[in-house]
Amino acid sequence: MQQGVRVRFAPSPTGELHIGGVRTALFNWLFARNKGGSFILRVDDTDRQRSSEEYLQSILDSFQWLNLDWDEGPGRGGAYSPYRQAERLNIYREEVERLLAQGKAYTCFCTAEELDADRDKCRRLGQPPRYSGRCRSLTTAEVSAKKEKGLNYVVRAITPDEGETIVDDLIRGKVTFENKVFDDPIIIKSDGLPTYNFASVVDDSKMEITHVIRAEEHLSNTPRQQIIAAQLGYAVPRYAHVPMILAPDHSKLSKRHGATSVQEYREQGILPEALLNYLALLGWSPGEDREIMSINEMVALFSLERVSKNPAIYDLQKLTWLNGHYLRTGKPERITAMTIPFLLKGGIISENQALHERERIGKVVEMVREKVKTLAEVAVASRYFFMDDFEYDQKGVDKHFHRDGAGLLLQQIEDVLEKVNPFSVEEIEKAFIGLSEEIEVPLNKINPATRLAITGRLMGPELFPLLSLLGKDKVIERIKKARKLFITGNI
Repeated sequence: MQQGVRVRFAPSPTGELHIGGVRTALFNWLFARNKGGSFILRVDDTDRQRSSEEYLQSILDSFQWLNLDWDEGPGRGGAYSPYRQAERLNIYREEVERLLAQGKAYTCFCTAEELDADRDKCRRLGQPPRYSGRCRSLTTAEVSAKKEKGLNYVVRAITPDEGETIVDDLIRGKVTFENKVFDDPIIIKSDGLPTYNFASVVDDSKMEITHVIRAEEHLSNTPRQQIIAAQLGYAVPRYAHVPMILAPDHSKLSKRHGATSVQEYREQGILPEALLNYLALLGWSPGEDREIMSINEMVALFSLERVSKNPAIYDLQKLTWLNGHYLRTGKPERITAMTIPFLLKGGIISENQALHERERIGKVVEMVREKVKTLAEVAVASRYFFMDDFEYDQKGVDKHFHRDGAGLLLQQIEDVLEKVNPFSVEEIEKAFIGLSEEIEVPLNKINPATRLAITGRLMGPELFPLLSLLGKDKVIERIKKARKLFITGNI
C-alpha cells in the first residue's frame, strides 16, 4: 500500500489550461508539498471528439512554465501507469463487468423519449427529475435479446432509493444529500466509454488517492461518486471543495473580464511567480495579511483549514500589482531573458541584436522595468532605445514645443550636450544644472522638453541615466530631429 498523502489534478485536454484549473492544481500541489506527499497529474481524455494532443501539450507546457512539477503522470511515469484515461479502458471494463456480475449495475436500453417521459412525470409530481429505473428488472434473457437486436444501451450503477449520503468535506464540513434525488448514474456510455464520475472513482482508488481537492462545482458529483465507490467496495478519499472564482461583478468569470488561460497571461507578460502568488490568495489566507510570498513560503504556510468557503473575487489590478513587484525585484538576467521574446515579437530588436547586444538590452530592461507592470510593457517602454521612428506625445508637443522660445531651448540643450565628455550621468547632470543657471530656466522646464525630444514621451526612467545609455550621438541626433520638426511645423 502506498503511504502518505496522494493528490491528483485531472485536466481534460479539450482546451487551454484556465486560471480556475490552475488554482485547483496549485492547492493540490501546495497541500502535497506541505505534507511531504505526491502530486499526480492525470489526463481525463475520454472525450475523443474534443480532446487533442495539441491541448494536452499546451497544458503540460503551462505546468512547466509555472514550475508546478508532478511526481507521477505524463512524461514521468509511475507505479500506477498509465495516467491517461484513454489508455485505461480495460481497467474500467473489468470493474463494470464485476458490478454487473454482482448485480450492482445493469444494462439500460431506454430511449431518449422514455427518459424525457420519466423527467416530465417527476416534474408533474413536484419531484426532482430522475430516471425511473425501469431496466433494473430486465432478465438476462431480455438483455441478450435486446443486444441481439442491436439496440443502443448504457450501463447504470444501482443507487439506494432511500437514506442519505453524507459528504464529509474538509472545507465545508458535513454536507447531507437525500438519496431519493439521485437516479441510477450512467457509468458506461453508449459508445462504450466510461463517464466522468465512474472513471474518476476507479482511478482515484487504483492510484490510491487520499485527498480529492477540487472546485466547488464538483460538490454535486461527490455523493454520486461516493455511492459508486461503495458499490465497487472502495475506500472513499477525503474531499475538499475549494470556492469558486467570480468576476468583480460577482458573475461567472469569463473572457469579457480579461484573460482566462495561462497561455494568455504568459503572452501578456505576466510572470509565473506572480500568477501563482495571486492564485494562491484566491480563496486561501496565509494569515497576518500576507500578500507577497515565494512558492516555498506558500508550501510552508498552506493548509486546507485556511481555505474559505466563500467565492473568491478575481482582481486583475491586484495581479498586475503583484506582477510589477516581481518584475522589479527579479534577477536582472532572468527578466532580460524573459523580455527578449517580447522585443522580438514587437519587431523592436532583431535576432542579431538579441544574440550580440545582450548587455545593452539588459541595461535597457533594468532601466525601464521600474515603472511598468508586465513584460509586454517593458518591451513597449524600451522601443525608443532601439528604434527612431517613434511618435511624439501630442499633449507634450503642445505644452513644450508649441510655445515661444522652444526652438531656442532645444538649441541650447543641444549645444550644452555637445560639450559633455565623458557622456556620463554625473557630467550630464552638471551640464543641465549649469544650463539652468545660465539661461535662468528651471530644470522642470528643460528636462521635459529634452525627454520629449529624445523619446517622444513625457514619462519614463530617470532622464540623466537614460541620456547616458542612449549615448551622445543618438541624443544629439534626436534633438536635431525634434528641432527641425518644430521649426518646419511638422510636429
